[in-house]
Amino acid sequence: MEMDYFFDFLATTHLIFFVAIAALILAIIAVFSGAAARRKVLEQSDTVKKRVDSMWHDMDEIRVSQFNSPGAPDAGNSIAGEQFSAEKAAYEAIWPLVWLLHDKLGMFLRSVESDEPAGELRLEARRAALEARSTLNRVRPFCHAEIDELITQLIDNHIKAHLAACHFMDLRKDSLSSNTSHERDVQREKFHTLYEGQSRELLNQLVGAIRRRMLR
Repeated sequence: MEMDYFFDFLATTHLIFFVAIAALILAIIAVFSGAAARRKVLEQSDTVKKRVDSMWHDMDEIRVSQFNSPGAPDAGNSIAGEQFSAEKAAYEAIWPLVWLLHDKLGMFLRSVESDEPAGELRLEARRAALEARSTLNRVRPFCHAEIDELITQLIDNHIKAHLAACHFMDLRKDSLSSNTSHERDVQREKFHTLYEGQSRELLNQLVGAIRRRMLR
């Protein structure tokens, strides 16, 4: 009996050991994957900031050029061309961040609905919203008023959807109350409507508005 117990103990110990090793390997993979994703977002952010800084530099050169040659016969066309280039650069800076925000928020909402761990995605969506809003504030002087308004509404809608999903997560922790169940349904419908309905429509309008401005 003692020998049987000893062998059973060894078998159980080995099983626990292998499970622990597997869990450790998965944890290490998750850490490296998260670090790679964060590094990619930071690289995208740095690229956008450099692009915006370059745009400001180009605008300074435009002002100097206008000052040095005020009487040039083609000054009007030159100014119009430079204004078009500045507006185009603004859209090239903000559009990738708007799409990144939409993509990150969609991943977060899908994880929330499927009751999967969403802590990291929650933070990524929040960072994407902050970066998009910050960049819009920097390039706003170069954006057409209609496009500025559409992007502002789109970012605000995404933030509201994010907050509704966070509220939904908090309510799900307290699933015993019938009132809580009703409120969860309300919040789920809210972030569905904001993301799947209003935000997609705003995205389509934004794409159309940018095309009209760039292809005129």
